[in-house]
Amino acid sequence: MNKLWLDDIKVGARFETEKYEVSHEDIVNFARQFDPQPFHLSDQAAADTFFEGLAASGWHTAAITMRLLVTSGISIATGIIGASVEVAWPSPTRAGDVLHVELTVENVKVSATQPDRGFVTVTYNTTNQEGKTRQRTTANLLVFKKPELT
Repeated sequence: MNKLWLDDIKVGARFETEKYEVSHEDIVNFARQFDPQPFHLSDQAAADTFFEGLAASGWHTAAITMRLLVTSGISIATGIIGASVEVAWPSPTRAGDVLHVELTVENVKVSATQPDRGFVTVTYNTTNQEGKTRQRTTANLLVFKKPELT
């Protein structure tokens, strides 16, 4: 995958990642370490909650999304550097979900004060194998121009 610099990224460009299957064990292990709420830890405890069954933490979905973007999504030369992010989880990620991310570039703007860099606004959805959106995100990424050779 070619590494992209600010000048390479165009409005309307689209990127799609590989897939990642979420297991029951993944959900529980993440929850034990980072979000130990009953509806993330146990089928039984989750049954009578808002989620009506075991649900991955939204932060787990966000971490999977980030992994997919880094390993197979938009390949920015200096890494995916978030300046700001807006995230929503319209439906819970479940064991057995096979997630992938589709990203669209919405805006590219060179910094007025630091012309060696700029901001790229992207929107992306993390969806499962049935097309259900598990995460919806808008992010502003800090992206650098390719250094000039001297």
